[in-house]
Amino acid sequence: MSGLKTGPATAGLQVFAIPAVCILIAFLGYFSQWLFNNAPDLAPGALTQRQTVVFNTLLVCVWYTYYKACTVNPGRYPALAYDSEPSPPQSASAAMKASAATKTTPRWCKKCRAPKPLRAHHCRHCNRCIPKMDHHCPWTGNCVSMQTFPYFIRFLFWTNMALWYLGYFVFQRMSGIWSDRHLPAYLGPSLTQLVSLTIISLVDAATSIALSILFFTTIRGWVLNSTMIEDWEVERHEAVLGRLEGDSDSSARNGDFWGADGDSGVLLAHLSRIEFPYDLGIFSNMAQAMGTFNPLLWFFPFSGGPLINTKTPGKGAGWEWEENGFNDLPGMWPPPDPEKLRRAQSGWPGAASRVGTDDAYYANNSETTEDVKAAFARRQLADVQRRKQLFRAQAQQSGIIAELEEMDVPDGGQRPNYEWEGPRAWTNAEGDTLWDYGVDEEIEQDDGAQYVVPLEDEDDDVPIAELIRRRRVLTKEQDE
Repeated sequence: MSGLKTGPATAGLQVFAIPAVCILIAFLGYFSQWLFNNAPDLAPGALTQRQTVVFNTLLVCVWYTYYKACTVNPGRYPALAYDSEPSPPQSASAAMKASAATKTTPRWCKKCRAPKPLRAHHCRHCNRCIPKMDHHCPWTGNCVSMQTFPYFIRFLFWTNMALWYLGYFVFQRMSGIWSDRHLPAYLGPSLTQLVSLTIISLVDAATSIALSILFFTTIRGWVLNSTMIEDWEVERHEAVLGRLEGDSDSSARNGDFWGADGDSGVLLAHLSRIEFPYDLGIFSNMAQAMGTFNPLLWFFPFSGGPLINTKTPGKGAGWEWEENGFNDLPGMWPPPDPEKLRRAQSGWPGAASRVGTDDAYYANNSETTEDVKAAFARRQLADVQRRKQLFRAQAQQSGIIAELEEMDVPDGGQRPNYEWEGPRAWTNAEGDTLWDYGVDEEIEQDDGAQYVVPLEDEDDDVPIAELIRRRRVLTKEQDE
């Protein structure tokens, strides 16, 4: 779903976002000055020297902060960080027990082929895991992250200052036109000047309203130390708890996502209220995001920002996050995804679920972190091969397979076209999914999946008819 922060829904239109912003800044910043200085009939006349200096200083701040918001690296975790452990290696069985104790699963990015630190997400535009990812902003062509957030909020601050100052100039001239409304037309500004002033006032008002809303919503996330993605997770967590408590509003908005009422038993067995752990207090939140405890540097356009700790990977900024201690254990955020729990618990019809047996499996087969990674890569490749086989079978269904599926063929002689349906996606009150924020949802869906996927050779010999039957069962459950 397209929006002010997420930009155009059509991917092809996003290439025009940055040029459009530059044109808008130039139009409002320089065409307005040309009009004011060359239209003496627009009272109070040309800009004073002081007004010109202040306005152009604001424009310099806008251009510079926008340049920094577009070009500063959003962050990249060192590739070699995972080759050397910052602490003694932990056995897979111990890691599983620790994971079960915190009701979480180790986060793993299958595209980066590396562990994913807390608050990091894989951006589908940047094609890597971004530290403390807020969202991918098409208006800057960059991710708003731990490293770019200070530049992004400074850009919003100085842009709003310039827009409000321009609005003051426009208001002065509109007031002059209104006060002289009874004078003959030839004594006032020309039609071209009136049309130009009207266009500037409308564009300035629309831009000012939009960016003011964006600025204050960004201020809210800054004060609360939460990102757009984490706000989405908080809303989903509240919706899950509301569903379990019988909240009709949550069920009505996401009825297709929740599925059958019987799923509530699975959710109740694994879910409990988890408080957002990164809210440390207003001043601490703001200082952490800006990388300094000096408030005078927060909005200074030439200030820097926090950086990922690359000297001791796995420790420090970008890797570890201070928590407020409201939860029983650290590292419990984000809350479990109810769809992952449902898939992990249900298993396939006629096949025993592997949930609960993974600890023994890893203890017997992988005792080191590197072994866990290698085993996960093998299972991932096998899973991709099984999916390809299933899709090929779906595309080459014959009459014999139709009989095995027990499909009802219409009178026209053509069988229904069944398409594979992906996992149901939860949407917030604004209709957004993680995809709208730039997150690679495929990666998010697979987080922690290395602990519930089948063994490498478990389904290799399953007949095609059985695979199709399983697909029909899943489709039927989703329809119900």
